[in-house]
Amino acid sequence: MQTIKLNNGVEVPILGFGTYQITDPEQAEQSVIEAIKAGYRHIDTAQSYLNEEAVGKGIAKGLAETGVAREDLFVTTKVWVENTSYDKAKDSVQRSLDRLGLDYVDLLLLHQPYNDVYGAWRAMEELQEEGKVRAIGISNFAVDRAVDLAEFNKVTPQVNQIEINPFQQQTANIAALKEEGIAVEAWAPFAEGKNGIFQNEVLTEIGNKYGKSVAQVIVRWLVEQDVIVLTKSVNPDRMAQNMDVFDFSLTDEDKEKIATLNVGESQFFSHADPQMIKWMASRHMGV
Repeated sequence: MQTIKLNNGVEVPILGFGTYQITDPEQAEQSVIEAIKAGYRHIDTAQSYLNEEAVGKGIAKGLAETGVAREDLFVTTKVWVENTSYDKAKDSVQRSLDRLGLDYVDLLLLHQPYNDVYGAWRAMEELQEEGKVRAIGISNFAVDRAVDLAEFNKVTPQVNQIEINPFQQQTANIAALKEEGIAVEAWAPFAEGKNGIFQNEVLTEIGNKYGKSVAQVIVRWLVEQDVIVLTKSVNPDRMAQNMDVFDFSLTDEDKEKIATLNVGESQFFSHADPQMIKWMASRHMGV
């Protein structure tokens, strides 16, 4: 598996298995087991997904059934908004570790750029020093917020997980984050199926040329940008298919065609929308 080396030397498998919206405990557990069997060595969850316990059980069983060592699996979780402060972050991370059944996570992210992000970041720096987390980062932060956090703290974020897909390509932001030494990770690479992405003529035509699916074309497009990719499926065949992207390369012409699909805006919501910030602030989940 190809890896991306973070600014602190930690290496991340470039393909990850996302567990967002897999809320049924049995399904979440089994999907993680199947992902590990399929070859995934990077599992992504979050406090707000409300599935950390099931994901943890899936990790334990997946490792036991495959013989994969814990140190060969990269596990990510994220601190939710209600826990984004110095005092609450540490306690919430310990609860996450307990739910996951792990002594440490490989990557801990601030899930949203709201609340006391600077206090929470200092707590995360301490957790990293204590060995509870190997790498720390952010999610959904604009480039200026990421730089601000880096300049006024000891540790530059190792990762920024943001929405990237053919309709929201974020080319300039990817370049700017890399310039700051911050690795880029893509959530919703398939735009959750919006705008008929799996039937898109441009992506279908490119896929047909290589005998690949639209999903594989999108994953390959991101891999070639050195962007960490999170894909989600509860179907073992699709899991395997989403990993089968290392036997072809896109041409410049292919990439130029994909560039024409960019509309330059989120396919979900704006993180600058005041109403969305208020909604997240009110979403107390007890995690």
